[in-house]
Amino acid sequence: MFKINENYQKLPGSYLFSTIAKKVSAFTQANPDKDIIRLGIGDVTQPLAPAVIEAMHKAVDEMGKAETFHGYAPDLGYEFLRNAIAEHDYKARGCDISADEIFVSDGAKSDSANIQEIFGPDNRIAVCDPVYPVYVDSNVMSGRTGVYDAKTETWSDVIYMPCTMDNGFVPEFPKETPDMIYLCLPNNPTGTTITKAQLQEWVDYANQSGAVIIYDGAYEAYISEDDVAHSIYECQGAETCAIELKSFSKNAGFTGVRLGYTVVPKELKCKDVSLHGMWARRHGTKFNGAPYIVQRAGEAVYSPEGREQLKKQVAYYMKNASIIKAGLKDAGYTVFGGVNAPYIWLKTPGNMTSWEFFDDLLERANVVGTPGSGFGPSGEGYFRLTAFGSYENTLAAIERVKNL
Repeated sequence: MFKINENYQKLPGSYLFSTIAKKVSAFTQANPDKDIIRLGIGDVTQPLAPAVIEAMHKAVDEMGKAETFHGYAPDLGYEFLRNAIAEHDYKARGCDISADEIFVSDGAKSDSANIQEIFGPDNRIAVCDPVYPVYVDSNVMSGRTGVYDAKTETWSDVIYMPCTMDNGFVPEFPKETPDMIYLCLPNNPTGTTITKAQLQEWVDYANQSGAVIIYDGAYEAYISEDDVAHSIYECQGAETCAIELKSFSKNAGFTGVRLGYTVVPKELKCKDVSLHGMWARRHGTKFNGAPYIVQRAGEAVYSPEGREQLKKQVAYYMKNASIIKAGLKDAGYTVFGGVNAPYIWLKTPGNMTSWEFFDDLLERANVVGTPGSGFGPSGEGYFRLTAFGSYENTLAAIERVKNL
């Protein structure tokens, strides 16, 4: 008889945002007259930029003619997009990353889940706590996390790096030495980040300890402070210890279009084995490439028109973030984030748990957020709100919260 991957049976409950969707759906069915404002999931609401739409239309027209039709995309992605990425995201910032070290994909979520496949099952992972759930869950599926303790909501073989008010939500070097370190900066869910000097310390630590850093830079476009790195490769020595994941979802609104990329430097090796070669083999075997139309849309992100239009879109969301942060502070909440990321991280009032605050906010204010405990045990007592809603809904939501 066939057998299943028993590691899937170890996963507790459903995916965080699936649970939220079910709770909101049940509330909506029971209260059809209520106007729900969703500031929970990090999904964008503004339409695609005109430059992106124009590029997509042109690419669609090309697909309708035999002489300009495109079939399977190259394994790494089309050269026109990889060259644009290398030029604007790396060379412009002094990073020595070449186009053939860039692997175009359908998004950072996929890559952050799949990247663990090129590492052995006995590697120990270290994650910030709270953390984006995909990092841990994908390693659970591969049998790398040990036994789950429902009481502490932790895995026996995972090294947790608590990020709390006490340390300014900045991870500290773990007491145990990890093999794989997941860093998301600016951070999801806390909205906080670290300085370039602090990031350099992590690069030095990884090189000295023989660890690899899986660096999720999905929110890089929202950085506003000068001393925050836009890429880990701005740090000396990162090419020998770090893999970087990037997304077009949050900087260009591609959540429904799907496009991202992963950088695996050729210098990154495990003894004599090239991780670049391993990822290329995995990528070529399991992925048929992002669509030509979508990659042309991605190229338009780097055009002068696209960059200007998307700068305004990022500013739109960050204006929402400032409104949320200021409104919550006025209402007496303790608030973090919202400066270099489109997320606001707040302390739940009184002794309310994260899920109790979720239910209270939904029932009394008809506003949806994300319980901090869904991101890990250190997220208990905190709550995440996103700035990706419309300006009007953001204003309305904060007024409702202030009136509680």
